Amino acid sequence: MKKLLAIIGVLLVLLVAVLAIKTLVYPFTKVNTGTAAYENFPVSDSALQRFAGGIRIPTVSNADYSQFNYGPITQFASYLRQAYPNVYAATESYTVNDHGIVIHWKGRNSSLKPVLFLSHYDVVPPGEYEGTDSGQIIFSPKDKPQPPVTAIQDKWTHYPFSGAVTDGRIYGRGTLDMKNMLFSLMEAVNNLISRQYTPERDVYLAFGFDEEVGGTHGAKMIAEDFKAKGIHFDAVYDEGGIVSSKGSLSGINATVALIGCAEKGFWSARVKVKGLGGHSSMPPLQSAIGKAAVIMQRLESEQMKPMIIPVIDQFFKNVGGAMDFKGRLAISNQWLLKGTLIKTLTANHTTNALVRTTTALTMMKGSDASNVLAPIVDFVVNFRILPGNPVAEVKQHLQNACRGFDVEIEDVGAPREASRISDTNSQGYRVMEKTIKQYFPDAIVTPYLTIGGTDGYKYEIVSDHVYRFNPVLINNNEQQTIHNNNEYISISNYSRMIRYFETLIKNYDSKQ
Repeated sequence: MKKLLAIIGVLLVLLVAVLAIKTLVYPFTKVNTGTAAYENFPVSDSALQRFAGGIRIPTVSNADYSQFNYGPITQFASYLRQAYPNVYAATESYTVNDHGIVIHWKGRNSSLKPVLFLSHYDVVPPGEYEGTDSGQIIFSPKDKPQPPVTAIQDKWTHYPFSGAVTDGRIYGRGTLDMKNMLFSLMEAVNNLISRQYTPERDVYLAFGFDEEVGGTHGAKMIAEDFKAKGIHFDAVYDEGGIVSSKGSLSGINATVALIGCAEKGFWSARVKVKGLGGHSSMPPLQSAIGKAAVIMQRLESEQMKPMIIPVIDQFFKNVGGAMDFKGRLAISNQWLLKGTLIKTLTANHTTNALVRTTTALTMMKGSDASNVLAPIVDFVVNFRILPGNPVAEVKQHLQNACRGFDVEIEDVGAPREASRISDTNSQGYRVMEKTIKQYFPDAIVTPYLTIGGTDGYKYEIVSDHVYRFNPVLINNNEQQTIHNNNEYISISNYSRMIRYFETLIKNYDSKQ
């Protein structure tokens, strides 16, 4: 027995040694865990005014297209043309489906595949506002900046469509999602044109008007128009990842630039559960709502199997060097500790979304009276689908959860497969990586999985390389203002965005 215990002890020591050595020699990307001082770039008052003017136009989209208010949409397109006459004079522009805006800037070499930059100019509703400066224009860009936001405001500090420029910030709905990208692109092209710069290859800008409600009338039709014209892009750049400031990503002691190389798909389904209706004084042993509760409990407790897809595996390899030893140990020894790593990831709702198709119960309807049993109870479940899980597999998963009950399942909107994973070895990715490092020198640049949906997915029919990245340095609290109260972007972030896009366009075919 002693000999057996000794052998076991030696084996355990060897195992620990192997784990430690593999952790120490694992090729984690080298990271700078310090914090760099970022350069502040000048931005003219006129550029800020142009951006603020666009924020003041309330381009709120509506999922019910019969109720869609196209007045502000039309006004915005006219405003853009008036604000950037030099861009429109030096390029070709046209619309798709009346409101989708396309700008074509011709390059020197038409034999090269063009590049495409996307944004959208619709916004979500602003929510309630109880302030007193309704519509008041505030413009004081040289005010002393406020300290970082530490919590979400319970209301807007400025009218949501004021475009207020004050305290080192631009306030209003759309300042982070996504008029910031649209105007920084327009400013970048405007600046380059004013310097008589001509890109080597053609550059396209495409701006949708209904991204927030699915993009089916905007980006989808623009992409189909490109395909019909036989245009195939070397790279497509859209919103998605951000530069997450140091300390914002749990367990990662570094600033991280997250490039969305893929995005999750989605499917919403309405499940109608049938039972015995009637008066509540003589209820059946199991009501329709009780049956629905069983199904919903199954959906939350028996979720789809988690897995580490290649883009997330690469993400961990890149950020692991900024994690503690425990994290590096699990990442570098997945041959033994993969189950532990996945268990840790699925225990947190944020990281859980990176490794599995998520399940969200969002709506439910039963009886309209407290003493009436509904013969049919329906609920809606939303799945955000991980690449590698086809929609058909998700549908079978829902069928399995409904086993033993009389149900009807119907789509709520069209299901969408997860996107392809774009290559990190392409020119489009390498140029973006180079440009990010110029403006965010201490950041880890890494591929990532975009959790939410973007218009970028629709352009897979015209490009093999679709990347999702919004070049803003923000913390968790600032990120939470997107679709929330008090949305704003700092002037320093906006001015850096303009420089970023100028440089990205110039870097694309740079010989240096």
